[in-house]
Amino acid sequence: MAQHAQPRFLDYTTARTIADSFGTPVYVYDMATLQANAAEVLAFPNAFGLTARYAMKASPNAAILKIFNQAGLHIDASSGHEVRRAMAAGVPAAHISLSTQELPADFAELYAAGIEINACSLSQLERFGEACPGRAIGLRFNPGSGSGGNNRTNVGGPASSFGIWHAWIDQVKAIVERYQLKVVRIHTHIGSGSDPAVWQKISELSLDMVRQFPEVVALNLGGGYKVARMADEVGTDLQACGAPVAEKFREFAKETGREIRLEIEPGTYLLANACSVLSVVQDIVSTGADGYEFLKLNTGMTEILRPSIYGAQHPIFILQGEAAAATCDYMIAGHCCESGDILTPAAGDPELLATRSLPVCRIGDLCVIDGAGAYCAAMSTKHYNSYPEAAEVMLDAAKVPHVIRRRQTLEDIWANEVALG
Repeated sequence: MAQHAQPRFLDYTTARTIADSFGTPVYVYDMATLQANAAEVLAFPNAFGLTARYAMKASPNAAILKIFNQAGLHIDASSGHEVRRAMAAGVPAAHISLSTQELPADFAELYAAGIEINACSLSQLERFGEACPGRAIGLRFNPGSGSGGNNRTNVGGPASSFGIWHAWIDQVKAIVERYQLKVVRIHTHIGSGSDPAVWQKISELSLDMVRQFPEVVALNLGGGYKVARMADEVGTDLQACGAPVAEKFREFAKETGREIRLEIEPGTYLLANACSVLSVVQDIVSTGADGYEFLKLNTGMTEILRPSIYGAQHPIFILQGEAAAATCDYMIAGHCCESGDILTPAAGDPELLATRSLPVCRIGDLCVIDGAGAYCAAMSTKHYNSYPEAAEVMLDAAKVPHVIRRRQTLEDIWANEVALG
């Protein structure tokens, strides 16, 4: 796949300064990109109001939560721990919605603090009813189909455990009636990197679910909007994607007299291209004329797992003080003692490998992996091979870097271990 000619916001001078000041590997976020993405999401087409939530599982650093909170985004949390983390970062409880695979033991306490909860299974709905009879609740449904960048990011349909299966609506109504619950929100989400056409179709099915519950005032259609990391990928046009759905909301209002508020929950769209992993070429090896030239980086699965588990494509750049005139086709490997720690899987087939044409490299050259803002710092093989957790840095509006997460020390890794004897 084709990639951009240069990193989105890192040049050699800035990268060199960051590497010298904070070490590598390091995540580098760009504040201006985060703020621009937030503004774009908040302009999503809607008929009767919009609540845009940041899916904080994409990257939950407090500095990012504060930027989005100040911009006007609310929060989509996927665990009770994320709820507590967002509140600790200054997000008002009333701006946090919890949709989780594991309803936390303290959910009633969190609900009393002001958060919103979407029941994601029949048992969750039963537990909520027992603890909070007569109170307001949201319902997350599995609409029966989904869409994603691949099967592992598709969270709709019979092969997905996310949400209440749409056919169990009579059981839902029975539980709601038993505990006199007030259903105020319907929630659906079909996957990450989803097809806009499928998303639009599911929005119609979701509105049909709204019909079943007369007190519903909001429909949450999730997120999953495709982001173009590579140059030949096509990202979602939010205006084009959302306009037909806004019209469906207007048609629904004409038919029923109910003006439903729209909620969306992007994560990748807000974060993906707002961060890069800055690393160093720490070794170069060859497997001969019939093999490959390998660049070995001082990063890998410990900072960016997506290529290994999804076959995800990320732009990769070599930054040199004086660019090499010649290029070479390199396979790019991470630093873990793991055959799957390859950063250049073949496009469309994660089981195969591919090379990237890059300037002829030397050990010590800087390497930038772009598109690393979402599901990288938040989702990695943390501490594999006992590598300490990498630092995170934010570039402010003047492109001055600030540490937003300190690099771990080696001792931090075993600080909570308890020796026997």
